[in-house]
Amino acid sequence: MVDYAEGSGKQYHTGVGPEDIGKYVILPGDPKRCAKIASHFDNPRLVADVREYTTYTGTLEGVKVSVTSTGIGGPSAAIAIEELSKCGAHTFLRTGTCGGMQENVLSGDIVIATGAIRMEGTSREFAPIEYPAVPDIECVNALIKAAKDKNISYHAGVVQCKDSFFGQHEPEVMPVSYELENKWQAWLRMGCLASEMESAALFIAGSFLRVRVGSCFLVVANQERAKKGLPNPQVHDTELSVRVAVEGLRNLIKEDLKKNGK
Repeated sequence: MVDYAEGSGKQYHTGVGPEDIGKYVILPGDPKRCAKIASHFDNPRLVADVREYTTYTGTLEGVKVSVTSTGIGGPSAAIAIEELSKCGAHTFLRTGTCGGMQENVLSGDIVIATGAIRMEGTSREFAPIEYPAVPDIECVNALIKAAKDKNISYHAGVVQCKDSFFGQHEPEVMPVSYELENKWQAWLRMGCLASEMESAALFIAGSFLRVRVGSCFLVVANQERAKKGLPNPQVHDTELSVRVAVEGLRNLIKEDLKKNGK
């Protein structure tokens, strides 16, 4: 492969090298959330800011950790996890936002993904569609423990991943409305909890790269509740999902230290 970084030792898109990041990384979408997440670390510092990829590094439990934004969607998320894994990172927790789908998934709740519907394009360039997009079980358990320990309302289950935000919210105006609307009903009937845009790509890329990946999201609102005239306030403060991700990372670090001391 061509070295687009021209011998700098840094990754071309994210601008980081092995010395810049920890082996444990939190992945928000929005670059503006990175400083907020890094404030939960000890001694955080900005190490890179390139395109949609902003990276801070600090420590948790005395272990070097990082936060890197991925932008919106699967393509940029896959680039992030590929470049970070090349720099030695082995554990990734995505934290972001989602839209609830089941009636009991309320605004302000946290959703922890146990699998992702691959209704996006990025993961198809890694694996055939028959291969499931599933997170690492240790990451899932660490996130669930974090939510429980902090007494945060959460749901664990399958999420839907798509490439078109407005295809989800205004499917009726799309030329392929027949497909979008029919599949949405199928996902609802199967008990899908929420819709977001990155986990399928991250889970599939993580499986290929042999790294651990998990995801948790803040429910901003629930369009199914809105359709039925049920209370549906919007919640935009991501602090709860950040706290779950940071505590989840802390749980993973502690378990790893118990097992092998590193």
